[in-house]
Amino acid sequence: MSDFVELDDLDRRILDCLQTNAGQTNHELAAAVHASAPTCLRRVKRLTELGVIERQVAILNPEKLGPSLSAVVEITLDVQTVERYAEFEALAQKEGAVLQCYRVSPGPDFILIIQVADMPAYHALAHRLFTAHANIRNVRSFFATHRSKFDTRIAVTGEDKA
Repeated sequence: MSDFVELDDLDRRILDCLQTNAGQTNHELAAAVHASAPTCLRRVKRLTELGVIERQVAILNPEKLGPSLSAVVEITLDVQTVERYAEFEALAQKEGAVLQCYRVSPGPDFILIIQVADMPAYHALAHRLFTAHANIRNVRSFFATHRSKFDTRIAVTGEDKA
């Protein structure tokens, strides 16, 4: 596991604000968290260097980009060793349609979040990632019919944490 990073109140306010809008200017961020612009710039740089901020991205709405199919997929491997887990994770990481990959316990070995254009695209992905590899024992797919919530925020302030 990674090292825990101690955060003070200003760090937490900065992180909370950036999770809402990472595209704001440094001056807008400073005003929102009640700090000076140079202080905010130093803090964001430090949080990035420490790995607390992994990257800043634009979150796209797949429904605005054309046909879209979301799937949650459970994967159980036949041979469950550290090497075979790493092998499957490497395969999943190469696939652009795999948005998230979690090693889980108990139950299946992995949960994947997948975004593809349509069912034929899912079948092509399933063939490349699941059926073409002998170590896959079971695949169970759930297809989203409606997305009622999607968020990327992680609670960083005391009142957000449950």
